[in-house]
Amino acid sequence: MNKDEAVLTINNLSFGYSKDNLIYKDFNLEVKNNELISIVGTSGSGKSTLFELISKNLKPIKGSISSKKVSCIYQDPYSSFHPSFKIIEQIKDVVNPLDLEEKIQVLLEKLNLTREIITKKPHELSGGQLQRCSILRALLMEPDLLLVDEPTSALDNIVAIEVMKLLINNLDKCGMLLITHDNSLANWSSDKIINLNELQKD
Repeated sequence: MNKDEAVLTINNLSFGYSKDNLIYKDFNLEVKNNELISIVGTSGSGKSTLFELISKNLKPIKGSISSKKVSCIYQDPYSSFHPSFKIIEQIKDVVNPLDLEEKIQVLLEKLNLTREIITKKPHELSGGQLQRCSILRALLMEPDLLLVDEPTSALDNIVAIEVMKLLINNLDKCGMLLITHDNSLANWSSDKIINLNELQKD
């Protein structure tokens, strides 16, 4: 993929839970390969709604959203996994098996996870361990676009920084849309920041 190739394009998006109260009106956004764009704003500003629109869980009232291959990292890692199956089984369900074991081992080390952790079921792990498993699975899917919602909220500060560095280092292979309330994280990591509170004043 070319460095400047678009992995997400949003054109003239309008959406609201009622037509009289639009969260987005004629909203445009492009994320390119090798680019990290952050969406920031207070609670209720529409950050998670945008995530759901891009994930196609919601339909826009107007406009279009197109993307290349997407993988998601959700704020709540427990919603990312089925409770009855081991983590490794849920990874193998969605990931290309070619060189999988080698790729898993490399990322386990970078995420400070042991092989034993991914042989467990979600309820046997802490929130931080499970969030890193969610990041592991998302990266193993080798997406063109990483859609990331508060990825470090379940992690302590030191681990959070290491995880963000890992995600940023992966930008040579994809683009990333980061949804966060953490302005300092956005300022540190982003090529561009879109503040939904400022957008809605226009």
